[in-house]
Amino acid sequence: MTDENTTAVVERYLGELKGETPTEPIVRQLLDRAILRLQKLCATLLHRDYPRLTRSPLRLQTDELLSAVVERLLKALREARPRTVREFFALAGQHMRWELNDLARRLDNQPTAMELQEGKIPNPASSDCGLSPVGRRLLETIDNLPQDEREAFDLVRIQGLTYGEAAELLGVSPKTVQRRLDRGLRLLTEQLGDLNPAHSDKRSP
Repeated sequence: MTDENTTAVVERYLGELKGETPTEPIVRQLLDRAILRLQKLCATLLHRDYPRLTRSPLRLQTDELLSAVVERLLKALREARPRTVREFFALAGQHMRWELNDLARRLDNQPTAMELQEGKIPNPASSDCGLSPVGRRLLETIDNLPQDEREAFDLVRIQGLTYGEAAELLGVSPKTVQRRLDRGLRLLTEQLGDLNPAHSDKRSP
């Protein structure tokens, strides 16, 4: 199913959620039809931002993450009612990041005995952005961006849409998407500026 068809089908099911039909079957059909795009987004987040979760001891697979996210969405959509396709995928992206953050925290808190038994020296917490406090801070900062900027960041930088594709989904012009993304990147730079080595150099005597 193409992204264009996915968007149209998701929009139709979201419309049905507003009716009086029992919602559980509709939610399951909605997630079933959106599964390919959700899978693509899960793979992007997992392998780009949390690569260490794919290695020992967790060895997380894209389909395992997707299954956990679908379960989260089944629960969330019992109460949440996304009005548009953009709100639905924003909700999905948020739950993906929450799931990955939860897995990263649990892995950080585990004893290192498992890795030692495999004859490996545990990696320092800061060696991988997918597990480090810095990486989690980055994802939390993205979550706290203003809605417009967060959506532009999600669609372009995480889901990999072009400015034109994101603009069509959001109902704005490609230039507007670019401006929102630029603002989001500036906000991230301002809020995470202390992570830049140059920042520490400037403060040193």
